[in-house]
Amino acid sequence: MDQRISFVSLAVRDLSASRRFYLDRLGWTAEFEEPDDVVMIKVGAALVLSLWNRAHFEAEVGRIADGGAGVAPFTLAHNVGSPDEVDQVLATARAAGADPVHEARRRDWGGYTGYFADPDGYRWEIAHNPGSIGRIVLPRQ
Repeated sequence: MDQRISFVSLAVRDLSASRRFYLDRLGWTAEFEEPDDVVMIKVGAALVLSLWNRAHFEAEVGRIADGGAGVAPFTLAHNVGSPDEVDQVLATARAAGADPVHEARRRDWGGYTGYFADPDGYRWEIAHNPGSIGRIVLPRQ
């Protein structure tokens, strides 16, 4: 697994308010938006900040810890160039002792993703995103 992060995803309670803050108030530009679901903002050469509707986040990643059991309301993502690479990275993480969390599968938005947790339970999404936002986060070769 390359030493890099592709996405930082924040589960937000009010996507419209978060969108206003980052785009309207800070003047950042969205690279991708899915109404009532997610706003993605390029924040580095190969890094995207993803503001994700909290309910949609929980549906895919797991219950958010609100002072109790559950996962933290964010994920770290490592994007790769193909579904086969997703499977390879997940296998490497499992071999390293990671909790597998969720096997990789095709997603409604067209990508292929799976999750593992590090020793502290932080969720890593391993993803192949065939769209333009996916190409932004892959390193240039």
